[in-house]
Amino acid sequence: MILAIGFYALTRFHLFEVGYSTCHWCHVMEVESFENEEVAKLLNDWFVSIKVDREERPDVDKVYMTYVQALYGGGGWPLSVFLSPDLKPLMGGTYFPPDDKYGRPGFKTILWKVKEAWESKRDVLVQSGSFAIEQLSEALSTAARLDKLPDGVPQMALKLCAEQLADSYDSKYGGFGSAPKFPRPVEAQLMLYHSKKLEETGRSEGAKEDLSMVITTLECMARGGIHDHVGGGFHRYSVDECWHVPHFEKMLYDQGQLANVYLDVFSITKDVFYSTMARDILDYLRRDMIGPNGEIFSAEDADSAESEDVTRKKEGAFYVWTSHEVDHALGEHADLFKEHYYVKSSGNCDLSSMSDPHNEFKGKNVLIERNSISAMASKYGMPVQKYLEILGICLQKLFDIRSKRLRPHLDDKVIVSWNGLAISSFARASKILKGEPVGTTFYFPVTGTNSEEYREVAEKAASFIRKNLYNQQTCRLQHSFRNGPSKAPGFLDDYAFLISGLLDLYEVGGSVFWLAWAIELQRMQDELFLDKEGGGYFNTPGEDPSVLLRVKEDHDGAEPSGNSVSVINLVRLASLVSSTKSDNYRQNAERLLAVFEKRLKDTAMAVPLMCCAADMLAVPSHKQVVLVGCKPSVEFDSMLAAAHASYNPNRTVIHINPNDDEERAFWEETNENIALMAKNNFAADKVVALVCQNFTCSPVVDNPRSLESLLSK
Repeated sequence: MILAIGFYALTRFHLFEVGYSTCHWCHVMEVESFENEEVAKLLNDWFVSIKVDREERPDVDKVYMTYVQALYGGGGWPLSVFLSPDLKPLMGGTYFPPDDKYGRPGFKTILWKVKEAWESKRDVLVQSGSFAIEQLSEALSTAARLDKLPDGVPQMALKLCAEQLADSYDSKYGGFGSAPKFPRPVEAQLMLYHSKKLEETGRSEGAKEDLSMVITTLECMARGGIHDHVGGGFHRYSVDECWHVPHFEKMLYDQGQLANVYLDVFSITKDVFYSTMARDILDYLRRDMIGPNGEIFSAEDADSAESEDVTRKKEGAFYVWTSHEVDHALGEHADLFKEHYYVKSSGNCDLSSMSDPHNEFKGKNVLIERNSISAMASKYGMPVQKYLEILGICLQKLFDIRSKRLRPHLDDKVIVSWNGLAISSFARASKILKGEPVGTTFYFPVTGTNSEEYREVAEKAASFIRKNLYNQQTCRLQHSFRNGPSKAPGFLDDYAFLISGLLDLYEVGGSVFWLAWAIELQRMQDELFLDKEGGGYFNTPGEDPSVLLRVKEDHDGAEPSGNSVSVINLVRLASLVSSTKSDNYRQNAERLLAVFEKRLKDTAMAVPLMCCAADMLAVPSHKQVVLVGCKPSVEFDSMLAAAHASYNPNRTVIHINPNDDEERAFWEETNENIALMAKNNFAADKVVALVCQNFTCSPVVDNPRSLESLLSK
């Protein structure tokens, strides 16, 4: 959707319709209502209609989504909000059918009732809208009561969140909560973090339980229909409890976060199932979602046409299969494949009453794995590797056939925040995947590329943003790009997520240039968004008077909140810079968390990443791994891989080549202690590492195995 605001006849009601280009129900309402001539007449006669892309203008969406959620207890897209001429919200809702049905008022009915209310109760409506905005503004820009959280709150919030998630855990199918099931990666991140905390304090049984919940969830998702087995990557969410039938849109923010969670579990378990799934996601992005200059696109649609001569699109048409199609494509391997992926002649969307309640997928199959690889290989009397090879060949054949179908719409916007999430996962994969056993075999849709290529993808994406969406004079970001930068400024999430990605890019061996840019972006983030009086970050710069709310967002949902990510960024930056600047970072992080004290105490489950962030800030033993030596070199790369081999969010990796004038000058200016440490421990013929903690550094080690051993203590 395109932002298209037309202000005329200022006494007329306004209808804001907010959605995004790959939103299934937005398309449904578009076809049912906005292409309906009767509805169009009502809109043109009575309203000024305004269409908003919530991905291009998340600040506008946030105002009216917050209003609808506060008023009705829920929200979503499409979002229909009726406004006064001065843009105050008066009433609203989400999807409306064109006529009264499903127990919901029809859109035509809504339009009539709104018109009548506007004509008979205009003053009351305007007054109530103004009051609602005032109340929301006050509630959402809360100030810190103290300069930091009271002692014990971070630990209590972390424990409470883990307990609340455990209570909502589905032990049969994995995931937290019931259908529809969304892959909310921040929940898995919380459980992994809490598991490590329990392990460190000797509570190994509890640690195993937390880890098991994440493992089961990731396995069920990977085997389910929410995972695109043919092309890689994950769909937005599953309509049923067993991760089978999804809404088929694919969002970049899901891919980036999920790849990181699979990488984390691989670094804990060393099981290549999880590294393969991370590759599956990243290879999908490389194959289908990256532009000619390294930019990473935002989404693919759920809907597509079944053939050239059909104008009406159907959800999932690109992804589903009939049994006959599989037989025709796979020949002798068809029976094996159909049994493995539960393909049936009648269609397989029958695992839950919620999977296909309206028989939209009758006779169609959404691929899902219901049996273990080893059991199936044994049944067919072949080694596991041979069985996997056959599945890979079959998937390649189906991929080739699918490639000839009409593709879903590609939303080729480049969104800075989402690119930041993807930059992080590509960067981290380049080193974490070094831990895969030598000779590991991969099967389609995984390409099995050299993991270092993933860092190149991250660097190209960061370079695209730097060139096209960053003003080097003002040091400010723009939010998105499509045929040129959008007019929307960078928002908090753009700065926070990109800073996080740049820190990861530096830590895996990227140039100190990326770290310097992250520090500069943090300075600008503080200038534009930091509430210097009340603490915390607002979501917008506050420079557009038509955006009525300036919110301090805390909810960690499908995407983490900018405030949660910012705390983690500040903790990481504090471990990189000199003491004065480090103290400033920590103070901003402490004040930020104090803003959300009540949230952390009362509803920790809503802010899982913030719970992790609060604990990270409270941890006195943040580790610094300092690598010193000539680079690039095989030895340096091996030591970097060792530094990233184990799971530890409370660790920062610093690398420096004292022979590099740019690096040496950067560290002399940024942190003299690091520069001195590098100078005193440099040896031209080897790479050495020091692990520093609690103001004390270990003796140097000069081989990867010794470094891994040191970090495991």
